Amino acid sequence: MKYYAFIKPTIISLAIIITALILGGAFKNRNITQDSISVVGLGTKDFESDEILWTGNYSARAKEAKDAYSMINADKEKVKSFFQSKGFKASEFSFGGVTFEKVFRTITTEQKGDQIKQEQVFDGYIATQTVAFSSRKNSVLMKKIESVVDQTSELINSGIEFEGSRIQYTYSDLPSLKQNLIEKGTQDARERAEKIVLTARGKLGKLKDASMGVFQITGKGSIEEDSYGGNFDTYSKFKTARITVRLTYNLE
Repeated sequence: MKYYAFIKPTIISLAIIITALILGGAFKNRNITQDSISVVGLGTKDFESDEILWTGNYSARAKEAKDAYSMINADKEKVKSFFQSKGFKASEFSFGGVTFEKVFRTITTEQKGDQIKQEQVFDGYIATQTVAFSSRKNSVLMKKIESVVDQTSELINSGIEFEGSRIQYTYSDLPSLKQNLIEKGTQDARERAEKIVLTARGKLGKLKDASMGVFQITGKGSIEEDSYGGNFDTYSKFKTARITVRLTYNLE
């Protein structure tokens, strides 16, 4: 009995030692086969839009198309005079073609108890025309467009059914902006990889692979999440562009 009591703890001790050796070897082999490192870098840039587009439309309604056309032409002259009175040259805005839409109204032709019979009856035409303003790398004209947007109620008060759209802002040199972000993202990824390897007391080898993420443009300070297909904000004058770059390096 004393012999077996001595053998049992000895076997347990040997088992613990063997297990430790096996696990240690596995851990060592795992590090050896891990011969590369992947990191993601971020390139960002805040910028101000240098292009602006704003449109508005006005409409007139009449029983006959020719009458609606005459009314819209008269309104066009009033709209033109209004914007010129606000300091715009005739060359700084343009008018689109006149479009027509048939209008119908619903009438009840027969009613028997709870059953009602209705039909659509032609009720004239609506003529619509658009006026557009745009500017590229012209801050003076851009400010003038921004200012007049809030003054169009004067047209409505004069009897013109004017409706303005939301201002759109874009940037004229997106290729250069994107190239700048790629350079920043690549540098950021390289620095991240170097810090990780330095901390682990390793050595960074040659670049193995590089890939680029989705190009995103959002309003400056926006908390909008990145979209798989990319975001491209056109309503904020001040924006933030960003892109991610993934680099994979060999380890020496």
